[in-house]
Amino acid sequence: MSLLLIAFAGSLLVTMLVIRLSKSRVLRALDHDLSGPQKFHAKPVPRIGGVGIFSGVMAGIGWLWWSGHHSDALAAQLMACSLPAFASGLTEDLTKTQSPRRRLFFTAVAAGLAAWFLGALIQRTELPGLDWVVGNRWGAALVTVFVVAGVANAINIIDGMNGLASMSAALILVSIGYVAFQVGDYTVLALAVAGTGAVLGFFIWNFPLGLVFLGDGGAYFLGFYVAELAILLLQRNPSVSPMFPLLVCIYPVFETVFSIYRRKVLRGQPVGMPDGIHLHSLIYRRAMRWAVGRDLARSRVRRNSMTSPYLWMLCMLAVLPAMLWYDSTPVLAGFIGLFVLVYSSLYWRIVRFRAPRWLVRRH
Repeated sequence: MSLLLIAFAGSLLVTMLVIRLSKSRVLRALDHDLSGPQKFHAKPVPRIGGVGIFSGVMAGIGWLWWSGHHSDALAAQLMACSLPAFASGLTEDLTKTQSPRRRLFFTAVAAGLAAWFLGALIQRTELPGLDWVVGNRWGAALVTVFVVAGVANAINIIDGMNGLASMSAALILVSIGYVAFQVGDYTVLALAVAGTGAVLGFFIWNFPLGLVFLGDGGAYFLGFYVAELAILLLQRNPSVSPMFPLLVCIYPVFETVFSIYRRKVLRGQPVGMPDGIHLHSLIYRRAMRWAVGRDLARSRVRRNSMTSPYLWMLCMLAVLPAMLWYDSTPVLAGFIGLFVLVYSSLYWRIVRFRAPRWLVRRH
């Protein structure tokens, strides 16, 4: 509990400081671009909330070191490995000079460092053919780097609404921490608790009013952190199914895969081209619009915050069974298929203006 509170307090205070300094123009970190297809805020807002989350995790690690916890060395190494991903994203937040390809490259570097120094490698998948690839250390390294970079990019993609990415990451971290507790891996448990506290400290300022954004630094750091903890849990505990990391992260991951399919196959557009028809964008535009009404700034903020809880429920559709059946590959595979079916059905109904009645609430 102390670890959770310290990480929470560190993130809460640093994020508050970021907001105050941004308002006083001491820190030039406001996002003035309100016109992009994935821009849903009504006024300029600082987009370096990742600084608060990173600081909160560091505060938690500091407490682990001070209390003599056995996991402090691995925690410090993990944070050191995360620096390329976090720094590249933060640089983009402050300067707008880092392309998506460059950010992904530095995230891949961070994953490579974690594989080298921490041994965080995916070495079993229970998938024919892929198990042969990861059976070789170099093959495992390539698959691991690809997966970690993909999850980091996936968290960045769902960072479109107040509280969406941060609460989704918190739910994933809680699931990882619960399974770590069940299998007796108290190192991964401590890291998951520190991450959860840091995310919640940021969440207080991000939801529902959207006073600060996660930003690319926060999204890429969180994606890296979540992916590495899931891989470490799998690598250190043979009883955990290889399907657990996939199911627990399936919401952001499938959002990314579906977006690639939609852009490249259905629309013939470049994969990296941003658009405004992600699932959260459609719920905001086609369901919450009718629920709230007028397009005033206050109404836009309210619509924004009302969108996220629906996606949290979608995320929990994966997180809860992953917690309960973490050691059963067939059951987890079945829930992965169920999630894909539910997501696809919901998406196509909304895109065809046939959103379920429970989604379209009228006031």
